[in-house]
Parts: sequence; structure tokens; C-alpha cells
Amino acid sequence: MFEQWLASQDPQRVANDIATSTKWLVDEFTAAGISKKLGIIGFCFGGGRVIDILAADQGACFSIAVSFYGTRMDPSAASKVKVPVLFISGDNDPLCPVIVLSEFEKSIGKGSRVVIFKGRGHAFAHRPGSLEEDADAEQAFTLMRNWLHDGLAVNS
Repeated sequence: MFEQWLASQDPQRVANDIATSTKWLVDEFTAAGISKKLGIIGFCFGGGRVIDILAADQGACFSIAVSFYGTRMDPSAASKVKVPVLFISGDNDPLCPVIVLSEFEKSIGKGSRVVIFKGRGHAFAHRPGSLEEDADAEQAFTLMRNWLHDGLAVNS
């Protein structure tokens, strides 16, 4: 089902949608005197696209990011990322191997961090299947909120 959905997506349209939304947010935030920098969050396929967007952005609009169990991430894009990324995944996620995340963390540097939840698989944070997974999901979202706060509110 995912592969069928993915085949129907035009990568250029996705990139244009993100660019249009980003420009609108930056313009609105700048006009309101809030900020010129944004954070970006992605889950699964979107978690992988976070890396592509950051590589293209080069720190112009985004100052921090979170990738939840990103899939299909391009290793060549990681070295072009100019901002810290928090990678969140489970150690039982076949779509987002821990070794891949560790390599991305090293390649990006800049304060990036990998947090791995033991015994958790793909999508544990937004589709918890047990009370234990629910507790880990809450912890993952707390990590995300703190990461974004520290990167956007504290350092702005």
C-alpha cells in the first residue's frame, strides 16, 4: 500500500509544496516580528524528506529539525545539512536502521543527536500499540518539544 502511494507522488510537487509553505511561514513570521527561522519535523517518509529539505535549504530558513524514523534518506544529502537534527527511532525498525541514523548523525554533526527506543518498531510514536509504547511515545514527543524549544526559542 505504501509503495503504491509513494509511486503516485511527484517528488518535484512535494518539494514545491514544502518550498511554498516555507516561504509563506517565513514571510508571516518576519512580518509579525516573531522569527526568521523555522523548525521542521517529519515522520516516516516525511522524516526522510526532512534531510532533503535541509540539504537544499542550507540553513536559510530552517535552524533545527526532527526526523522520526525517517525512511529512504539520501546519504549524500547529509553532508549538506547545516543545522542540528534530532533522529528518533526504535531499534526494531526495519525501515530506519540504527546504523544508518548513526552515520547520518556523524555526517551532519552540528549538535545532531540520535535517540533510539529499545524494543520499538516503526511508527511507535504516532501509533503506539501498548501502554509501554504509549509511554515511549510521550517521551519521544517530550524530547522533540524540548529540542525545538532549545533550538528555536532559546537560541533565537
